[in-house]
Amino acid sequence: MAKVKGAVTIDDARCKGCDLCVVACPTDVLGLHPNEVNDRGYHFAYVVNPDACIGCASCALVCPDACIEVYRVVEK
Repeated sequence: MAKVKGAVTIDDARCKGCDLCVVACPTDVLGLHPNEVNDRGYHFAYVVNPDACIGCASCALVCPDACIEVYRVVEK
């Protein structure tokens, strides 16, 4: 049986650090960068645990700035 894994990409230059994606993720894949800020001065979201992503796209659905893309990869 094929296993579906997810891959998340975040446009950190557009991210305003609202934390909605971090809260929406059921597998704790995302987090806010504690030490770095983007050009706009926000602590941006980043992928903390990429192997835990299941490709549900909950993070992308709640992102108000549409700066998250989720891809699903089928592993055979």
